[in-house]
Amino acid sequence: MSENTSRPVLDAAVEGATDLKAEDIVALDMRALTAFADTFLIATATSDRRARAITDSIVKAVAGIGRKPAGVEGYQEGRWVLIDLDELIVHVFLEDVRAEYDLERLWSDAPLIDIAVDSNRAAVQ
Repeated sequence: MSENTSRPVLDAAVEGATDLKAEDIVALDMRALTAFADTFLIATATSDRRARAITDSIVKAVAGIGRKPAGVEGYQEGRWVLIDLDELIVHVFLEDVRAEYDLERLWSDAPLIDIAVDSNRAAVQ
């Protein structure tokens, strides 16, 4: 992950997710495994409405550092929302959908990026 571009985007996305109480937030270092993203950020929402709210919060947080998503998919359904931030791909899942696709298992070779989540805030380490 490039410290100049990916880290601030990851920090902002984590903040946006935690602001709206996303659960089970995991960041995967994808640099050695894919050419299309440096990092995956995966989070769980408790409802489709919450998934959309978390997505909105993440988009607002990254806009605060001058970034705009290249695309957002799945927003209307709110079951699996994908936010394409170029080097960072954010996945906001409902719990059952996350379990079904199990990206952490699928990409199990990807090292975890340490994210210490406090009750309302996260600090990317």
